[in-house]
Amino acid sequence: MPFQFEEHDPESYRRKGRLISLAMAGQLIIFGLVFVQLLQAAFDGGFWLNVLGVVLGLVATSLVFAALRERPWMAEVRYAWQLKHHLSRVSGYLPALRRGMAEDNATALDLLAFYHQGMAQLAELNGRTLDDDAELLAEREVVRVARREQGLPERVDGLDPHDLAAFRRG
Repeated sequence: MPFQFEEHDPESYRRKGRLISLAMAGQLIIFGLVFVQLLQAAFDGGFWLNVLGVVLGLVATSLVFAALRERPWMAEVRYAWQLKHHLSRVSGYLPALRRGMAEDNATALDLLAFYHQGMAQLAELNGRTLDDDAELLAEREVVRVARREQGLPERVDGLDPHDLAAFRRG
């Protein structure tokens, strides 16, 4: 399934992200306490029942958020999760993509452009800058120049994960 870049307001993303994180932590605490209390009452206590109660609380919290993740108010956070997932996948192929870029492979250039655009967008959403990573900035400029030399647009619209199949991981 192709992934397309979207524009989201960083301030809205950060606000919703904080709110959702607090809600998840609160739910985990409440569910964990409820399950621990129920297990302690039903069985005669013990450390492993406490661990089981916390694990059941984690499962219940995960199920609630799995059910809610498609809601419209989760759009920014869901997008960031998907972006992080795809960036993580592409990062596993970086050595092969860099070799492909050296061989003027257009697909490698597309994937590297996606990686750098995604990293920049993720940094923007999180309120950070990429100024502290000179290596990343240098490679980003090399990719930009290589794309220009091949007549490719500077930016890509997204990622087709099937393009990674042409490269070996690691």
